[in-house]
Amino acid sequence: MQFVTSVYTKSASFPQIEQFGLTSQVRRSAVSIPSNIAEGYGRNSTGDYTRFLQIALGSLFEIQTQLEIAFNLNYISENDFQTLFGQSREIERMLSSLINKLKK
Repeated sequence: MQFVTSVYTKSASFPQIEQFGLTSQVRRSAVSIPSNIAEGYGRNSTGDYTRFLQIALGSLFEIQTQLEIAFNLNYISENDFQTLFGQSREIERMLSSLINKLKK
């Protein structure tokens, strides 16, 4: 949830022309991560939970790509990119670990 808040805060400074483009896409990808985790958990099935965690991981990979695009376009600073990307990598490790534990 903190990651989503950070993404919303940083994407607020994207150019107005990106409001319905990259800004919207970055925000949708970020919101999708905890939303899919919550939905999968609420299914009360390990198989469903694992599937939704994998969807969340896919959304995380999307946002990593989108953050790199935003950085390349100078929409975010190198420091902001490194911070957000670092947070995303930590979430990636946590999700991957949880998925692997549930598959066993």
